[in-house]
Amino acid sequence: MSRLAAISASVAVVALIGVTAYVTLGSGSDDPYAQCRASNVAGGAAAIGGPFTLVNSKGDTVTDKDVFTEPSIVYFGYTFCPDVCPLDSARNSEAVDLLAEKGISTTPVFISIDPNRDTPEVVGDFAFNNHEKMIGLTGSQEQVKAASKAYRTYYKAQPADDEYYLVDHSTFSYLVFPEAGFVEFFRRETTAEQMAERVSCFVDAGAK
Repeated sequence: MSRLAAISASVAVVALIGVTAYVTLGSGSDDPYAQCRASNVAGGAAAIGGPFTLVNSKGDTVTDKDVFTEPSIVYFGYTFCPDVCPLDSARNSEAVDLLAEKGISTTPVFISIDPNRDTPEVVGDFAFNNHEKMIGLTGSQEQVKAASKAYRTYYKAQPADDEYYLVDHSTFSYLVFPEAGFVEFFRRETTAEQMAERVSCFVDAGAK
């Protein structure tokens, strides 16, 4: 097995573990978004997400309130990622464009889980090269860990003798609304078209 294939396989295993941990119980009949959900979250949607403090591409400290000003698609990854993160980020960006065609404005957000290498400038360049609206965020080890814990993501840097180490991480994307907070997550196999359709459903349901 090639090194690249091994990396992808390890990430897939992590994602499978994450799915097993997340998807177990329904969130109740009073859920206004019930008709839009493809899966349910253990403990309900309130079990995922929450306040965070991170650093944007300009080096400014921002909170979740500053970042989530409209429906947002959030991804935790790192800019040195050889395959998974670029593909997932491109998919999320495509979904944002498809939603724009429907008249729905959304923001893609990329949160680094590798702050040692992902400086504000680095994560900012990565975000902008993916989509002009994408917000790139990094921070201290403590800030990143707290944000990751809030969204129940997994990441672990592999041992390395140089700066070219890899980071195992979960690969979900999260739909977050300014007022409601986290409402849904998307697996890697979700296409941009499927994501756009489901986000549209959530936006319509939230407007009722």
